[in-house]
Amino acid sequence: MVTRSSRPWKIQKFTRSLSITTPDQMIEKAKGETAYLPCKFTLSPDDQGPLDIEWLLSPADNQKVDQVIILYSGDKIYDDYYQDLKGRVHFTSSDLKAGDASINVTNLQLSDIGTYQCKVKKAPGVANKKIQLTVLVKPSGTRCYIDGSEEIGSDFKLKCEPKEGSLPLQYEWQKVSDPQKLPTSWLAEMTSSVINVKNASTEYSGTYSCTVRNRVGSDQCLLSLDVVPPSNRAGTIAGAIIGTLCALLVIGFIIFCCLKKRREEKYEKEVHHDIREDVPPPKSRTSTARSYIGSNHSSLGSMSPSNMEGYSKTQYNQVPSEDFERAPQSPTLPPAKVAAPNLSRMGAVPVMIPAQSKDGSIV
Repeated sequence: MVTRSSRPWKIQKFTRSLSITTPDQMIEKAKGETAYLPCKFTLSPDDQGPLDIEWLLSPADNQKVDQVIILYSGDKIYDDYYQDLKGRVHFTSSDLKAGDASINVTNLQLSDIGTYQCKVKKAPGVANKKIQLTVLVKPSGTRCYIDGSEEIGSDFKLKCEPKEGSLPLQYEWQKVSDPQKLPTSWLAEMTSSVINVKNASTEYSGTYSCTVRNRVGSDQCLLSLDVVPPSNRAGTIAGAIIGTLCALLVIGFIIFCCLKKRREEKYEKEVHHDIREDVPPPKSRTSTARSYIGSNHSSLGSMSPSNMEGYSKTQYNQVPSEDFERAPQSPTLPPAKVAAPNLSRMGAVPVMIPAQSKDGSIV
């Protein structure tokens, strides 16, 4: 028995409203690159209001509030809302009414990590989509080096360290010079940042490469390994000691020479000072003239009256007159009178000096 419902069927009319066709997604990009964030939408005939497009950023730090980074409203674009992205965010389409609200974020920085939300509104239609953006750092500045002594029988480590790079990082070692002779004991560590070498042999010598990768890039470095026989450590130590002693001797000799030179300079200064103190003062012209006249007077006593006249005229004329004029007048003391008996005791010899007139003739 079939029963029918007494209620009539109602036919509902479904109309297509504004919708964003781009699905929610996650995007990973390297630092410094450009991220394309898609947001394409379709409108319905019922959407008659003005078109408004808004992009917001929810930073990875939950303590920060959502930030408007770019806005389209009233046929104008406003892109100076968020200072950290000013000048680095742009709409990709020149005609947003055509249904493309996608943006580009250039020169990505770690601070750009977060959730980006695209909101499109054309009354009465409203729609939004979210995109998760992750910014990673490529491995760079990778350095390969040997930690330990490269001698036969010794233990050391091969290390591969990038200066920067976002985790997770993957490592891959290869022997470039001869891939066929790769030590089997290393196979378990060829994908790690450190290879532990035990009981090294000359077969380990060669050139090795280390490649570091993450999801946005890679970097590589090379390492040259040369396993050599053990060195003569006793000779090395002895050489180091001898070298140190020689260096100390050289330094001591230099110090000795400097001190000796300083003492010699000091001695020369003292001697020069003593000599200047011992030198008598130069004789004045007055004393010279007096000695000159005294010598002439002494010579007069030994001459005869016959030749005294010619001698006195010539000799007295040779005395420079300017010496007498320039000589300072010093006070003269009266000659001390000594009695004749005392002169005889002192060994004096009597000398007869002829008298002379004013015109120079002998009286």
